[in-house]
Amino acid sequence: MFERIMVPVDLGHAEKLEKALLCAADLAAHYGATAVYVGVTTEQPSSIARTPAEYGEKLAAFAAEQGELRGIATDSKAYASHDPSIDLDPTLLKAVKETGADLVVMASHIPNVADRFWPANGGSIATHADVSVMLVR
Repeated sequence: MFERIMVPVDLGHAEKLEKALLCAADLAAHYGATAVYVGVTTEQPSSIARTPAEYGEKLAAFAAEQGELRGIATDSKAYASHDPSIDLDPTLLKAVKETGADLVVMASHIPNVADRFWPANGGSIATHADVSVMLVR
């Protein structure tokens, strides 16, 4: 049913993604799919990596670690953006196409009053993606 499951990750908050990571891994194992971990970083040095290339290496290591831990096939794709907070949704939608994903599994947040002014990333991706999107709280 699924061949490539895209899993957006924020390496700075990976500990908060456990439910989504487990869900994506379970689906990948069940369907024999590849989990593709996608991350978006700034073009400037950050607390995670000094360069986009270093971020890509860290994301690839994270994907390999998830594959070993969960017993699934993995891949990764890193994107650099001038301002990830603004470019995140369009970049993730671009990644859906470029990775060949047929499902997106991503962590969501508990809704709050700010959602009335700023839409959640998961809702935006689910609204605009051409593939199924599973939001995990």
